[in-house]
Amino acid sequence: MRTRAWFGLLVLAATAASCGPGSAGPEPDAGGGGPDAGGGGDAAASADGAPGADAASACPGDSTLPAPASCAGLGVVIDPFSAARYSCFDLGAVPGVPPQKYGGLTLRPGSCQTTLLIGGEANYPEGKLYSITVRRDGRGHIGGFSGSASALGFDAAYTDGGVVFGPTGVLFLARWPSNQLGMVAAGGSSTKIVDLGPLGITSSPGGMNFVPTGFGGAGALKLVSWPGGEWYTLSLAPDAVGSFDITAASAGTPITGGPEGFTYVKAGSPNFAADSVLVSEWSANSIATYEIDATGDPVPATRRSFLTGLTGAEGAYRDPDTGDFFFSTWSSGLDRVIVVRGFLPIID
Repeated sequence: MRTRAWFGLLVLAATAASCGPGSAGPEPDAGGGGPDAGGGGDAAASADGAPGADAASACPGDSTLPAPASCAGLGVVIDPFSAARYSCFDLGAVPGVPPQKYGGLTLRPGSCQTTLLIGGEANYPEGKLYSITVRRDGRGHIGGFSGSASALGFDAAYTDGGVVFGPTGVLFLARWPSNQLGMVAAGGSSTKIVDLGPLGITSSPGGMNFVPTGFGGAGALKLVSWPGGEWYTLSLAPDAVGSFDITAASAGTPITGGPEGFTYVKAGSPNFAADSVLVSEWSANSIATYEIDATGDPVPATRRSFLTGLTGAEGAYRDPDTGDFFFSTWSSGLDRVIVVRGFLPIID
């Protein structure tokens, strides 16, 4: 069970004034900002049914970049049901980010991106969002980091497992345990903070994401609370400053495992016979999959283990150009970014 002795202190702190805005906004690419960084459905499988990520990727990269270390050294294991079709790699710690308690992560919107955003000191009032350059190999897969991360200037306190770009390039941040959602408009330098308690959302949000194009419920913003797994659909309306108001929240069926970040997978990737979500389960130290219903919500009875042996699975993201699944860890040790390859690329 996630033990945070400072929970009461943070709840009190959340009622105080937030940190002053900095100068650096999320600066998404022009026209960017859709679910999964422009994500539509996954690409069609190749004729032999094998993953098409390598063949489909057109991203430039460095053919001399060595493959990252296997996850086996961490004790991380892909479930036998999927082990023959997927490979897990340890990208290690992110240079320049505090070594403990990573939050959610995402690439900037746009094709063949090499800028990763990731939360540091997640859930804490001193938490920040960091930017770092990533390196792609000769097949377009992200295999390492370049240089050192730098902190972005806007308020990213309490950021948890949900870090995602949404419509019009707005950056959305789940904030735990303050039960809030943060938004930074495209090119903006300040964070709009929305209290979720008045909408009936159980404290506090761990993960969130937009349902991608091609799925049931496409375009809807989904949010899950930690630790209870309460699942919600949020309704948005544009505001006057380039972000959004949250106008309503409707509750779905809770999921288990102490969920944090989650991301969608189209039917057709190996062993995914139906549209699904991958969920980082912090409390269960695992990654799970669920099939989704016609509204983009997970169906609890379909839960299947995908990856185990973790310590504190936190964020969740898929690179649209390769389909690779990334997640971060939140623990008291040396945290890291892990990637699973074998999924089909995401297409618009």
